[in-house]
Amino acid sequence: MGYTGYGDSREDASSAQSLSGGMIEGMAESTDGSAGRGPDEGMDKGLGENLSKDPNKNLKKVSGRGLKGVSGGSLGDIFPDLQGPESPVISGVAHDSSEALVTLRGILDEPGLAAHVFAQFAKAGVNIDMVVQALGRNDNGSRTADISITFPEAQIGTVRELAESAKGQLGYSSADVNPSVGKVSLIGVGMKTHPGVTAQFFEALSREGINVLMISTSEIRISAIIPLDMLACGVRAVHTAFGLDSEGTQAIVYAGSGR
Repeated sequence: MGYTGYGDSREDASSAQSLSGGMIEGMAESTDGSAGRGPDEGMDKGLGENLSKDPNKNLKKVSGRGLKGVSGGSLGDIFPDLQGPESPVISGVAHDSSEALVTLRGILDEPGLAAHVFAQFAKAGVNIDMVVQALGRNDNGSRTADISITFPEAQIGTVRELAESAKGQLGYSSADVNPSVGKVSLIGVGMKTHPGVTAQFFEALSREGINVLMISTSEIRISAIIPLDMLACGVRAVHTAFGLDSEGTQAIVYAGSGR
């Protein structure tokens, strides 16, 4: 099973169109309890006459004007599940064994320096995945930043050369390059609005004695960079913690970039 990720614009657009189109068709058939009518029957007068071939525009018209017999006309009235926080739905676990990590330490915490770091990476053609910055102080008491970046392991030679040649320009005190890392990600929806999902993810890794090197989160993903030799163990631990290997559940483990 291929994994295109949630950022595939063509697939997302197609899915959204299919979903919204199906919702409009269902609304047209069930508004007044009748089935098989055209879109201009069973709705507010005039709405059906102005329906567009674009289902996304139709959805906006329906949600904005409301439907006959529905108080308030909101989609939450028609579909109660749309009211309030969505329930967490975990769709799978992704992992990536093709990444490397570089940490630039002791960069002065001044405006523009981080931008300069990323400009140098871009100029060298390095693809950046995750970024984490940690603040600290040097021996002189000045505020500094440690910037950790993950990138494709295939570009590790380019990053090593950049770290050596641009040290003066970037102004860091030391650079550590680690090729032995992997990324494990939990993918789903509703995680942001339900406390405990992030804790459960990291508790699963902790029980296996897995040290977390970097953390990144979004509305649909929790990702951790961990030692490469613990990646398979980490994937199994997260898989089990969220019941993805329980009886009767088809579990999916996505490999690849995990983006």
